[in-house]
Amino acid sequence: MGLMLVLEGLFPFLSPGGWRATFQKLLQLRDGQLRFFGLVAIVLGLATLYFVL
Repeated sequence: MGLMLVLEGLFPFLSPGGWRATFQKLLQLRDGQLRFFGLVAIVLGLATLYFVL
């Protein structure tokens, strides 16, 4: 959980303007598109945990 917070905080820390622009684009996506990206993130996270542990 701590590593996730570090990784989540890197982008807004290093490039606040880029993070803000990316977030604005995310707000324009439809619910189905956001769900798809969420599903992809879950699958990639589980695959990473599987191979690391």
